[in-house]
Amino acid sequence: MARGKYNRRMADFAERTFTCRDGLRLYYRDYPGPTRPGVAALCLHGLTRNSKDFEELAPRLARTRRVLALDVRGRGRSERDPQAARYLPPVYAQDVVELLAAAGEPRVAVIGTSMGGLLALLLAAARPELLAGVVLNDIGPVVDPKGIARIASYVGKGADVRSWDAAADAMKSLNAPFFPAFGPADWLRFARRTYREDSDGTLRPDYDPAIAEATRAGGAVPADLWGLYAALAPIPTLAIRGELSDILSDETLDEMARRKPDLEVLRVPRRGHAPTLDEPECVAAIEKFLLRI
Repeated sequence: MARGKYNRRMADFAERTFTCRDGLRLYYRDYPGPTRPGVAALCLHGLTRNSKDFEELAPRLARTRRVLALDVRGRGRSERDPQAARYLPPVYAQDVVELLAAAGEPRVAVIGTSMGGLLALLLAAARPELLAGVVLNDIGPVVDPKGIARIASYVGKGADVRSWDAAADAMKSLNAPFFPAFGPADWLRFARRTYREDSDGTLRPDYDPAIAEATRAGGAVPADLWGLYAALAPIPTLAIRGELSDILSDETLDEMARRKPDLEVLRVPRRGHAPTLDEPECVAAIEKFLLRI
């Protein structure tokens, strides 16, 4: 495992990489936590997102535990896969297993947004011993086809822009119905988590456009999600839903609670897909959940 320099300018995390089985080098942020920490937390982002999505939540959680935030292959600072056919959840889940081995963490609480939550379901079925708890952020065993169609319509098609204001406008045009309370500063923050700035000043979406191939082919969502969800039965779980979500419906969330009576549920007002997890109610719920496990 390669160690980056400890970077106090970026909320006290170390920048690290590890090389997975197929030779790809993946990046993660490592927030070390206190000397005698609780169980570590692993933050897993959504389809076109990256570890920057957790830059406000992770330092809060790191007051009581180590926090790891991965850039899934093809996103952020992780290398792009030369074989686009490998941009699939089972491959990502195996990457997570290898990350935990590289980081020396035998057991973690996964905080998974959207695709990251699907990875938690795959791990619960295949490697339940790795999971001390799971937070599912706006994802469940039924993924609304309307939401998938919306996401597929723009994945891999993001235009390059020349200013951060233009990037913020692009984010607003795609997501305004799902974040009605956002103001200019919120959209700019969203843009800075979504784009990267190249050496020539061009801003580009911070992911490999090739992930669109698997998304449009239906490979972004694993089969038999209710079967995977059943594997969470012995694992403490918190499910979060944005009130305006077009991915996780209220009906699905209710059925999740019926099938898992100990499921903890949080509904976030004036948020769609997906809550950013820096909302005060999300931070409080996740902190309390982690302290209990």
